[in-house]
Amino acid sequence: MVIALTLILFALALFITGSTHDLLLETGVFLVSVKLILMSYKHGAQGEDLKDRLSQIQDAIRRLERSPPPK
Repeated sequence: MVIALTLILFALALFITGSTHDLLLETGVFLVSVKLILMSYKHGAQGEDLKDRLSQIQDAIRRLERSPPPK
């Protein structure tokens, strides 16, 4: 939804300002918005990966705690 809104606002600004030097400013704002969206996605994916790894570690610790001590 954020990407679509950003793209719509960029297109609207493009038609309103035309191809003047303000177009460079609008393009810069658009690219920064895209970069922030991509970084947010990447951090979300990394968070999910870390959550999965922590879950695996917790499962391994539980299995070790339940197993009998070595003789």
